[in-house]
Amino acid sequence: MSENTQADEPTFEAAEYADGTVTYPPHTVSPNGAERVGTVDLREYEGEILTWTTSTATPPGVREPNTLAIVEFDLGDEYDGPAVRALGQIAEREDGTGETFDVDIGDRVEPVYADELREPGAGIREPESQEWDGFRFRPL
Repeated sequence: MSENTQADEPTFEAAEYADGTVTYPPHTVSPNGAERVGTVDLREYEGEILTWTTSTATPPGVREPNTLAIVEFDLGDEYDGPAVRALGQIAEREDGTGETFDVDIGDRVEPVYADELREPGAGIREPESQEWDGFRFRPL
């Protein structure tokens, strides 16, 4: 588990099912039809970058350029269900430049909370009608 995980942050919630599988995003039933029995907080696990890309033509209010990655989480040796994967932004460097970390396929990452993934005032939808926070991935 990451030492940067804070108890007051929202969870990065995946669903756990009666058949032992886990999915993200969470669903009411598993792909095999098993009932949902709980949740798994993906902040407690490392992931591996399977692939990534940098978008230079982003939607209104989304940083440009915007590096995104598909990450597969390592839920431990005891987990033998289907892969748990998520698509998300790469975190910004902590040097104040606003640039994202450089990443490559195979890099290990951890999810980190971001209170604003895009600018709430941009776009055509009412800001109050959406959630703007979420998780980005930071290299370990």
